Amino acid sequence: MIAMLFVSLEPSPMKLSLLRQGDWLGIISMAIGLAALQTVLEEGNKDDWFGSPFIVRLSVIAAVALVAFLIVEFTVEKPLLNLRLLARRNFGFGMLANFLMGIALYGSVFILPQYLARIQGYNSEQIGMVLAWTGLPQLVLIPLVPKLMQRFDPRIVIGVGFALFAGSNFMNIYMTNDYAADQLLWPNVVRAVGQALAFAPLSAVATAGIEAENAGSASALFNMMRNLGGAIGIAALQTLLTKREQYHSNVLMQSVSLLEEATRNRIAQLTQYFMNHGVADQAEAAHRATAAIGKVVQKQAYILAFSDTFYLLGVALIIALVATLVLKKPGQFAGGGGAH
Repeated sequence: MIAMLFVSLEPSPMKLSLLRQGDWLGIISMAIGLAALQTVLEEGNKDDWFGSPFIVRLSVIAAVALVAFLIVEFTVEKPLLNLRLLARRNFGFGMLANFLMGIALYGSVFILPQYLARIQGYNSEQIGMVLAWTGLPQLVLIPLVPKLMQRFDPRIVIGVGFALFAGSNFMNIYMTNDYAADQLLWPNVVRAVGQALAFAPLSAVATAGIEAENAGSASALFNMMRNLGGAIGIAALQTLLTKREQYHSNVLMQSVSLLEEATRNRIAQLTQYFMNHGVADQAEAAHRATAAIGKVVQKQAYILAFSDTFYLLGVALIIALVATLVLKKPGQFAGGGGAH
């Protein structure tokens, strides 16, 4: 990348005097606010969110710093980011769609490996082979997207992309114990097509008409919002996965009761199995039988919880699809290159 930049960019002398004009208060407040917020999102679920003094303190720091950042950006003469661009219809709704796409984009990359490792026992190489089918088709499709944008209304291309991306998640909401690489193939291919169709056109439509002096702000805001969506999405999915596993475990355990004859029979069968395989004490064998049933229930609860996370991602993309319906058709795409 450095070599390509070296030969393609026009050489120009350094202007260190411009450092004096930098929006340093905005830079510092944004850096502190986003760093604190990112840590809260990454560590919150592990530390029981606001049950942790550490998370509470960082949340206060994030809130104060980000509010200060907003005040600075709207008051200084040369702000780091021109937040007034958000008032423009295409850019504002494009940012919303981009934020939701960040949730689904990074969220699905987080959830799939979790599912394959925890439920199917896949190693890193096997998980990589499954996820490859979300990337390989895009190598073929992305070069064709500009031609589609010239031939069709870009908003239609984006809408089809979000619809396919959402559909790929809805294809995963009825997972079972046997749902593995073969069953994930087509959802991943559909997801790859959807991402390819939505990613670049959304950037082009949202930033069309942005002036050259605002291109830097538009690019930074657009990319930051997608990454922020990913951070918030992963944190939300972690919490949802934990809460829904607990919920489904409670529901399933109501059917796995010692009052049920089927449960007693299963415990008796497993107890006998363990005694036939080296466990001499009947009480220990019965304990292992009960633990084995508990693991099966927990695994099924996790499968249902993972299905719920894919449903949430699909809903987020449907909302993003609705946001794209509000976009105006741009007359040209000259302003879209910077954010992409």
